[in-house]
Amino acid sequence: MTYSAEVKFSFDATWTPSYSSSFSDDDFIPEEHYLITAPAGDLNAKQYFKLFEKFLLCVGMNPASIRSGAMSLVFNDWTSEEEQRKVCKEYELTMDEDLEDKFKEWKVREEEIARLVRGPMGTVLNEEELTNLEEGQ
Repeated sequence: MTYSAEVKFSFDATWTPSYSSSFSDDDFIPEEHYLITAPAGDLNAKQYFKLFEKFLLCVGMNPASIRSGAMSLVFNDWTSEEEQRKVCKEYELTMDEDLEDKFKEWKVREEEIARLVRGPMGTVLNEEELTNLEEGQ
């Protein structure tokens, strides 16, 4: 048995000049027709989004608006925090409510680095001593 599927995005627009506008007729195309088709039998979700992104670009959407729209599918009031955190983990993102914990973590690391740089008995090591310490001498 053979399975065949096709997805189509279609955009049709016409513009009728009002003759009272400050724009000239050269600024607009009187008719625009776009048809984007793709075989849909084996497309995954990311491929569908890529296809839809191309369609949105074709009809004049701003790339930043497209990305914002895609992110709004995940980061909204109707998506559970657990699902949002899965996406954050996949793309190495930090949610706003986790920034304070991250900051505390960074402070602890900075203090540990400062302690290691101070050397034994609280002395400050110079560059040569730091290099020797790192090389194990």
